Amino acid sequence: MTQHDPAKRRVAEAAAALVESGMAVGLGSGTTAAEMVIALGKRVSDEGLRIVAVPTSVATAELANSLRIPLRELDDVDSLDLSLDGADEVDPCFRLLKGHGGALLREKIVASSARKRVTMITPEKRVESLGTKMPIPVEASAIGLRHTERRLQALGASTSIRKQADGADYLTDGGNGIIDCRFPSVVDPEELNCRLQCVVGVFDHGLFLGLCDVLVVGYPDRVEWIEKSEPRK
Repeated sequence: MTQHDPAKRRVAEAAAALVESGMAVGLGSGTTAAEMVIALGKRVSDEGLRIVAVPTSVATAELANSLRIPLRELDDVDSLDLSLDGADEVDPCFRLLKGHGGALLREKIVASSARKRVTMITPEKRVESLGTKMPIPVEASAIGLRHTERRLQALGASTSIRKQADGADYLTDGGNGIIDCRFPSVVDPEELNCRLQCVVGVFDHGLFLGLCDVLVVGYPDRVEWIEKSEPRK
């Protein structure tokens, strides 16, 4: 899927190079994350890299297994040293929009369990305001999904329930539905986060706030590293 995208491959390989033997690593989902898993698998094979990894989706787990990367469930490790994942959008404050691939709940749980969170993107993913290019996905109970959708509409969102190719409701690996939400503008992501979390039926959403420590931006010929600045006290 990403074999003809040198920028994705370059940023994925740069992020994979951060992993050291003995680490427990969270493996993200999506096309860039898949390139990273491939790069890690090569290091395991060629260098004898010794790690355990926690996947954020069935697809990532299957790919990692095929590359002989040892996998664990999150509750089987005390903590994660590092999580490596992509993003659909990133704003100047390192706030992320994720979930286009439908793995947002597991991705957020894994990222929240890691000591250091690294986000891999290509430059078009950088935006001034979240929700500019992509809807905000909301993972919700498949029970009463349309009732939950109406509650989200009451917050001012234009919504659509994500569908599969055959027209059936899309279900995540955890058996939940996805409601894609577009808001007129997202001026205050933190405030919207609180409002979404209060909606009955919502498990989580694609606003990842405070979950990126390092941004790695891949270009066809180079990689840019951007460390999140610590707020002044």
